Amino acid sequence: MPASCRLCNASLSLPFCDLGECPLSNDYLSAQELAHGAERCYPLQAWVCETCLLVQLEAFEPPERIFSTYPYFSSYSKSWVEHAARYARMMIERLSLDETSLVMEVASNDGYLLQHFHDAGVRVLGIEPAANVAEAARRKGIRTEVCFFGEASARRIAGEYGRADLIAGNNVIAHVPNLHDFIEGVHIALASEGTATFEFPHLLHLIQGVQFDTIYHEHFSYFSITPMMRALSEHGLHIAEVEELPTHGGSLRIHVKHGEALTAHESLVQVLEKERRSGLRDLEVYRAFQGRVNECKEALLAFLSSCEMNGRSVAGYGAPAKGNTLLNYCGIDASHIPFTVDLSPYKQGRFMPGSHIPILDPAAIFERKPNFVLILPWNIADEIREQMKGIAAWGGQFVCAIPTTTIIS
Repeated sequence: MPASCRLCNASLSLPFCDLGECPLSNDYLSAQELAHGAERCYPLQAWVCETCLLVQLEAFEPPERIFSTYPYFSSYSKSWVEHAARYARMMIERLSLDETSLVMEVASNDGYLLQHFHDAGVRVLGIEPAANVAEAARRKGIRTEVCFFGEASARRIAGEYGRADLIAGNNVIAHVPNLHDFIEGVHIALASEGTATFEFPHLLHLIQGVQFDTIYHEHFSYFSITPMMRALSEHGLHIAEVEELPTHGGSLRIHVKHGEALTAHESLVQVLEKERRSGLRDLEVYRAFQGRVNECKEALLAFLSSCEMNGRSVAGYGAPAKGNTLLNYCGIDASHIPFTVDLSPYKQGRFMPGSHIPILDPAAIFERKPNFVLILPWNIADEIREQMKGIAAWGGQFVCAIPTTTIIS
């Protein structure tokens, strides 16, 4: 259990979700590493702060251990790149960005987002701690600093490049163990009239959709809007607007500016009210979540047992971090699912952490013709179903396990 809340420093004592002992979800194994059998596991347990309502994990490994080399390349998801392009067009128009403007992205990955600003003639700067993915961005012509973002790096970057008219951070703030250092960095690097936007999975949807597989060691915090408002206000920032997005099973995009808001934007009021009606201020909602997670596990195991009894084969699609949480919590390994596939060449030829399921090229699905394909990155299930629609030729069907096991015709 963390000693205290990373936002408000209150003592933590209320469990939210206990997923047992698991390896880091992005520690994909080579054949040599698998043969050596050395794999570290850590408790995967989320707690809720009864004072500020931030759901959080204890940090077992420093960010340098987790993120300095990273296996996730954003550009391998077509739908995510399209999402980024729409955002870029919107923000260029909304903020009247041009060649004199500066757009920074924190955790810029392989340039999937900044490439759209760059192509529109806007100056860009990526900030990415993983050298391997930063190099992929640089090959696209995206200027990228390899470092972790916080107060010290923000001062250096602002001194060298100037303060940003727009700072973007997609699915990064959940990965930050030191929230206050990160947000103070935003305060420093953002121009006085600038805008920062952050996208993050909404805790409301995690609870409503039993999205427990999005809990893993690399995600230190799980946000509703109330603790996010508190975190920003402590550093002289406020939420100017909120957008509700379908990405990652239901996300929020907050538009952040300096100072205090004179009045709350209608969109912020609406999200606060939605959270209140859904019980996010009621601690009983958090206490009840574990039982719903257990039911999800039982449903998936019952499906796999039925397949085994009836001689039906199951393969996986995708090797996402969320899939590793699901597989490891349910105790699923290669005896249940002989292989999974992934578009990323970085993951192909490796093995899923914990479950040790081999990761192959997607062509393996068409070679081996499984009866069922379990979609592990369910947040892009539509994209995958379109990509793999050829499985219908042998009567293959898709399956999703979240929020409960469902066969998709």
